Amino acid sequence: MRIGGRHYHTIWIKENDAAIVQVIDQRKLPFAFEVMNIRTVEETFFAIREMVVRGAPLIGVTAAYGMYLALLECNERDPEQHLLEKATYLKSSRPTAVNLAFAVDEMVDFILQHKTEADLVEKTLEKAQQLKQAEIDFGDKIGEAGLEIIEKIFAEKQGTVNILTHCNAGWLACIDWGTATAPIYKAHLKGIPVHVWVDETRPRNQGARLTAFELGEEDVPHTVIPDNTGGHLMQHGMVDMVIVGSDRTTVSGDVANKIGTYLKALAANDNGVPFYAALPSSTFDWEMEDGVKEIPIEQRAAEEVAEIEGWNGQAVQSVRLIPEKSPVANYGFDVTPARLVSGLITERGVCEANKQSILNLFPKYKK
Repeated sequence: MRIGGRHYHTIWIKENDAAIVQVIDQRKLPFAFEVMNIRTVEETFFAIREMVVRGAPLIGVTAAYGMYLALLECNERDPEQHLLEKATYLKSSRPTAVNLAFAVDEMVDFILQHKTEADLVEKTLEKAQQLKQAEIDFGDKIGEAGLEIIEKIFAEKQGTVNILTHCNAGWLACIDWGTATAPIYKAHLKGIPVHVWVDETRPRNQGARLTAFELGEEDVPHTVIPDNTGGHLMQHGMVDMVIVGSDRTTVSGDVANKIGTYLKALAANDNGVPFYAALPSSTFDWEMEDGVKEIPIEQRAAEEVAEIEGWNGQAVQSVRLIPEKSPVANYGFDVTPARLVSGLITERGVCEANKQSILNLFPKYKK
């Protein structure tokens, strides 16, 4: 997708220096476009933890490159102990997004399988690049699958399709296309009139800052709304469908996503609005059955709630919102039970949010 008319991915290897991974610093968007250089595992951890990069697919790919950097750092003949330590370290950076552990384990298994080969470093970089390309392909295919849903709504309505989304599950959260936004971009490119209601997504405002930014760069009509507005819009027939992303989805169809998603699902269910989660297969947790009980929910720093960032005309500045003595609870995610999910949009098509339907799409995970 584009920034200023130029095509970008969210992560890449620096030209002429394969020891440096470069990422768009999403903490600065939409006010400034800056690229961060990542040279070490510690810098990879920082980029993930501090949300320089964010979104489950991008977190996973960043961690994959982090394990490549871990190999570059290793001076030992047998890298296994070093790699396992760095793998555990990276996995601790963001506990909810399952893509993180998936990508790290993929990289560790690959490196150990090929550890005696002379061109191990080159092959490891190629493996990370393959995981990156896989996420791009997933987004493309998710877009095609979700496009069919939008086309059906448009055929029935014969007017603008109004879509509500929460947080940022766009190309900035992935590598290209995105998950929740991919069907929207596909519909827009096909000439189907769409309009997106963009939740601000407190406390980090990923909707207001990132989703609105990338939709604007692609000229997709959109409106930023406070998080609590969605239910009102649904009551008055102003939302045709909801599409959200996912940081982890259980094999039974429970969806963990940015805090506030569950409330949108409840409102959608109450008003007969279809509610979809868009995700690649790398976001499924094939071992978990009960998302509410089992998915670890990250609790983040109080400052994210107590303060708010904004542009003062010259720089990004934080100001305090709440009394100094007031405590804060900052849960990063919530879980939407499968019963509230109309369908899951994946790279293999759309399925119902239940174990049988999911495994029918992905039969290799049947036990």
